[in-house]
Amino acid sequence: MNLNCIVVDDDEMSRKVVAHFAEKTNFLQVTKCFDNAVDALKYLDEEHVDIIFLDVQMPQMSGMEFINAMEKDIEVILITSEEKYAVEAFEKKVTDYLVKPIEYARFLQAATLTKDHITLKRTASASRKEVYVRTDAKIVRLPLHKILFVEALADYVIIHSETKKHIVHYTMKGIVSRLPEDNFTRIHRSYIVNLDKIDAIEDNSLLIGDKYIPIGASYKDSLLDQLNFL
Repeated sequence: MNLNCIVVDDDEMSRKVVAHFAEKTNFLQVTKCFDNAVDALKYLDEEHVDIIFLDVQMPQMSGMEFINAMEKDIEVILITSEEKYAVEAFEKKVTDYLVKPIEYARFLQAATLTKDHITLKRTASASRKEVYVRTDAKIVRLPLHKILFVEALADYVIIHSETKKHIVHYTMKGIVSRLPEDNFTRIHRSYIVNLDKIDAIEDNSLLIGDKYIPIGASYKDSLLDQLNFL
């Protein structure tokens, strides 16, 4: 398993140390380093990232503020110069935290723990055959193979199935984490599609049944990589 990671730290030496440690680790690939959280947050909208090595204390936006603003479900290893942030880190559901100065043995331990966590999540996601949605006063079983696509609607999502629509109070980030990535992919900030239901792709949109769904520019390459071209 090869995991894409980014390093977000305003201290240049710290960035270099973490990037060097990641390059020494055979299952990690550093795709980008950032000296501020604002630019890193924009990058997440455009690229696939599995792990974020994130400094706590940064100008413009702190590491904790970054986590709150993040829409995607991505593993975070927090980097801090003070252990007092550890409690808050785990309250934010950070996978692990590293205290500066960082030693490689401790770095590897955190990276391995995070890899195992990702493996477990992917295995659990792939084994799911259905989701349950609340409709009126009932909780209804919805087989995954019957879902066509998911559409964002403010603080809700609309799950379009073969038979009806289900409006659920949920976030796109939460929905993505509960659908198997082998079958479902996000193609736009507002759309997740079932790859098995795509009938055609035309320019910057795809067709599912009689519904044209836009493909976001930052998601197009990822979508095309997942399709089985002849």
